[in-house]
Order: sequence, then structure tokens, then C-alpha cells
Amino acid sequence: MNQGTELIQKYYETNSLISADVDSFNNFIENEMQKIISEVGDIIPTVIPADMDDFRIKFDKIWIEKPEMIEADGSKRDIYPSEARLRKITYSGPIKLEVSAHIDGVQRETFTTQVGKIPIMIRSKFCHLYNLPKEELIKHGEDPDDIGGYFILNGNERVLITVEDLVSNRMFVEKVKTGPIKFSARVFSEKGSYRVPHLIEQTKDGVINLSLTRLKKVPLVAVIKALGLTKDSDIMQHIDLEEMHDDVFVNLYNTIDLKTYEDALDFIGKKMGINQPPEIRAEKTADNLDKYLLPHLGLTPEDRMKKAINMCKLLKRFLLITKKDLNNQDIDHYMHKRLKLPGDLMADLFRVHLRSLINDIMYNFQRLVKRTKFTSLNIIIRDKLLTSRINSAMATGVWVGGRKGLSQNLDRTNYLSSLSHLQRVNSLLSATQENFDARALHSTHWGRLCAIETPEGTSIGLRKNLALMAKVTSEDTNDIKVVKSLKGLGLIQNE
Repeated sequence: MNQGTELIQKYYETNSLISADVDSFNNFIENEMQKIISEVGDIIPTVIPADMDDFRIKFDKIWIEKPEMIEADGSKRDIYPSEARLRKITYSGPIKLEVSAHIDGVQRETFTTQVGKIPIMIRSKFCHLYNLPKEELIKHGEDPDDIGGYFILNGNERVLITVEDLVSNRMFVEKVKTGPIKFSARVFSEKGSYRVPHLIEQTKDGVINLSLTRLKKVPLVAVIKALGLTKDSDIMQHIDLEEMHDDVFVNLYNTIDLKTYEDALDFIGKKMGINQPPEIRAEKTADNLDKYLLPHLGLTPEDRMKKAINMCKLLKRFLLITKKDLNNQDIDHYMHKRLKLPGDLMADLFRVHLRSLINDIMYNFQRLVKRTKFTSLNIIIRDKLLTSRINSAMATGVWVGGRKGLSQNLDRTNYLSSLSHLQRVNSLLSATQENFDARALHSTHWGRLCAIETPEGTSIGLRKNLALMAKVTSEDTNDIKVVKSLKGLGLIQNE
């Protein structure tokens, strides 16, 4: 046996082929679920009992217990995957949540309740098979060589397919060949459950417009002014271009009538079609900008100046790319892609359906308050709502955001076909469109994606597979570490 073979054998003794999937699921249960609960904050009902001034519901700690079964006689016991397959049931663990009620600033009621059940990935930390020796696995009716990484729903083995997506919060510019638009750029701004596409377009007369959600083709400089950066000299200073001033001057001249940020808000409000008195229109417009404009920078009025400065930087980058660097943009470079692993997909699903659960709690609470029958929070939490919605998405493959085919029946033709299915990476691009560049093998796929395994026909190049020894890292977005690294490279921070 040569050294190379020995090294690879040693690698597989300590590493699983699907460790990325299992690690992402473990991270979702251990860290992401708690982050999603923390994002919720205080829940304040609109209708409260007459004898109270302030009523708040708080979600505190959340955790998952290992899969268990409640039999017809009410007894509880652990359930293993082999039994779930045979009895055509879902291998899922209960979600426990600490809930507290705060009345007039005083904590009155605290309890732990089950808010639902979530399917557990086989061989993850929350599965009964985790780290079991070979003899124990055989005893529980399992194949000791089965690597796990899938779920069991109604007795069916389902696999969550990794999704390849464009990286968020980065601008991609392209030249438009037809129509009045000369150049266009896209930015997907993402924060938690928000993912807002921003479209920046430059017309042939040089005006640069911005479109997002309800804003359609609004001059970019008008948006900067509506965020509080109203002086043309300040905008020029933040754009900070040594040449190409003509393009900036055209855009500043286009919004010359907007002297104050109130004028800019009123102008944008009219463009959005808000036909209400000026004060209400300005308030609604500002609220829309806070929520949907670059949400990754913040969602509060305090973040407006930060957004204005970043819009200036986006404008600068847009002009630099369109004038000098358009041909060097490689959208298919794997630096511009991110993989959404099963844990990330589960986080998206849980975040959306947790919001449905909160709305249901609010509805039940307000209904009982109106009937003056409210006694305890415990009776208004329906655990079947979250369970049924998560199970439905995982059983059909129809995900939040209208995406389809994300959950599939595991291919059990043979061991290699199962392994291939667990390593699959799907692109969100349509298989019916040409997209020649996206289908082609890119040099950055080397060592990351398999250069051979892809189907023939319409899906060629869009459905890929991870290389056998590829490792997927999770994004570590620690702001303190990033700032420290930048300071080490010579960045000077202005106070």
C-alpha cells in the first residue's frame, strides 16, 4: 500500500463523506434555532385584558430532545430509525421552549412547553445512533456502513439537497444589449429572513435608478438624499471618484430640486404610489427604506446614514466596473457562490413557520381576551401547527420562497448511488434556459465539485456533486475578528 492510499484511508477513519451535511444540521439545532428565537424579541399583543397596562410574551431558551414515541396507552419511549421505517412514522424529536408572560413589567408566568416536533437527521448528535459501536448498530437493526445524513418522514428516507446560490450583499454588473438601459447591477441584501433583491440600472442618458420591492426606478441620488445625506458636496466626497465626474454630475443635476430629505421622501413616496397626506407619506416611505433598503446594514432609523454612505460606495463601484472592469467580472467563479446545506435550509423553514406559530398564538390569545376567558398562555400554544408545516415541506420538497424539489426520496439503488444523492448540489437556475456559462466546468470547481458526475439533458451542469474529499466550511461572520484583521492590514478607524 503506497503512502497516498494510507493517507486517504486514515482520512476516512476520522472523517465522514457527508460530514458537511451532519455538521450543518448540528449547528442549526445547537446555535441557529436559538438565534432565530432571539430575533423574535418581545411579542406584544394588540388586544390585552382591561386590568393590565402592558402585556408581553417572551420566548427564552429552546432545545431539542432525542426522538421518542408516545404509544396509544400514553407511555413514552425512545424510537430508533429502523422502527420508524417499519411503522411508517416520522423520526422526529420534540422542540421544547421556555415561555414567559410579563404583566406591567413583572414576570408572572414561566413554563416549558412543547411547540412542535422536528425531523432528526440520521447519525447527527440528536439521533439515537450517534457514536454507537458496530455491535449496537446491528442490534438496533441498522447497517453499520450506512453513513446517515438523511431524514425519515412517514417511513420514507428523504434527503435535503444542497442548494448553490449567488453570494449575498455583493454587486454583479452586466451590460444590457437592448432597450433604454445601458448597464444593470444586482445586489441581494440578506439579513435573517430578509432577502431583498436590489436592481441598479443606468439609462443611456446617464441617470442611475434603483428598484426594490415597492420602489420602481427611483433615482439613486434621491434615495441617498432621503436617507439624510442631502448636500451634493457630501455625496461627492463619499463617492470619492478621481475621474468620471460627468456621470455623478448628471445624477446630482437630475435631483437638483430635492434640497432637503423631506423633499426626497415626498418624491419617493409619490413614486411608490402612496396617496396620503405628506406627513403620513414621508413616514411610510422612511419605514419602507428602513425595512427593505440594504437590510443587512440594519433595520432602524439610526442606520440611515450608514446606508446612505454605502449607497455612495455602491454608486462608485458601479461606475468603476462599467467604465473599466466589466470584462473581469466572473459571476461563475466559485468565490461568488455559497452552498445552502441542509442545516441552512432547515433554518429558513423554521424561521418562516415560527412566525406562523406566533401569529396563531396572537390570534388565540386575542380571541380568549375578547371573551374574557384567558387564564394561561400554556393553553393557546398549538404544537401541531409547527410540526405539520415542517413535515409537509420536507415530505413534498416545496420550500419557503416557492422553491421546489429541495427534498427527495433517497436513491437506494446501491451504496454509491445513495452517497452520490447525499453529495448532490443543485443550482436554482432554470433548466429550460440556455445559461451556457453556468453549465460549463469552471477552473474554481477543481477539488470542490466532481468534474464528471452530472446528468445528460436539460439539467447538465446545473445539477452537480461535491467532490468526495470536499469540505464545506460554515461562514464565520464575527465582526470583531473582521475589524481586527483589517486593522492589522493597516485600516485606520475614524471615531
